[in-house]
Amino acid sequence: MHKKIEKSILLLSVLLLVNFTACAKPKQRAAAQETQNKTQPAINPEIEKLNRVLLSMTDRCKAAIPNGDPEEFLADLHRVLEVEKNFRTDDLSLYFLIDKKHSVGSDYVPRDLIPVKGNELWNVSRNDLSLRPEAYAALEDLSRAALNDGIKLLVSSTYRSYQYQEGLFNRYVKQDGLELAERYSARPGTSQHQLGVAIDFGSITDDWGDTKMGKWVYDHAADFGWSLSFPQGYEDVTGYMWECWHFRYIGKEACRFQKKWFGNIQQFMLEFLDAWQNS
Repeated sequence: MHKKIEKSILLLSVLLLVNFTACAKPKQRAAAQETQNKTQPAINPEIEKLNRVLLSMTDRCKAAIPNGDPEEFLADLHRVLEVEKNFRTDDLSLYFLIDKKHSVGSDYVPRDLIPVKGNELWNVSRNDLSLRPEAYAALEDLSRAALNDGIKLLVSSTYRSYQYQEGLFNRYVKQDGLELAERYSARPGTSQHQLGVAIDFGSITDDWGDTKMGKWVYDHAADFGWSLSFPQGYEDVTGYMWECWHFRYIGKEACRFQKKWFGNIQQFMLEFLDAWQNS
């Protein structure tokens, strides 16, 4: 982290300062503000916005964010947002937040889906798979790198329509009951698969992460912009049980941002970006 005096306000310090001045009585708050103005450089508007957004995040998300220079955080954030400017404008952003609280309609279909057929780069478990162009290109890059290390990836699930997900979810409800089904299957309109940017690799079983293929993907996916969506121990955050096989394409810069500032938890990072852009 940077050690320059003019950048010495740490993210945690900013949060504590706001909490202190907000809870103080009017005279105390005025005195605290006056002391702040005399002893610290003025906080730029973006740091004030950062503070507001961070305060709006869940306690677990805030706990995952390491203490650090807010201007360094903002510089990394702007690199992520700069990448977003190059995303196609006729479809949802690759950073679009979709979860149990954020959804898309039954009529949403990603633009220009590309069929994912078995080829020299990867194997497939079925013949009706497809991805958004950006995710397809990233899958090609990931698969070439895997082949160079002697591993041929198996793609088992990709884009799912609203209607397909509806049928799948209803089937699981009949099989296991609503409470259990909601822990491992998304309701229609809330699945990352409907965005056309998510892949289930391999056997879609818990032991896949311990296979040679699974270990390789874990070690290298982020280098090609792929992020694990539902990590172990975060069901209360993501809404879903651990899925070692489910990766979402968000791009290399977002993967770096996620790892550096959000404990490498995709949900925290996407929730932050959504809050930032809507703040």
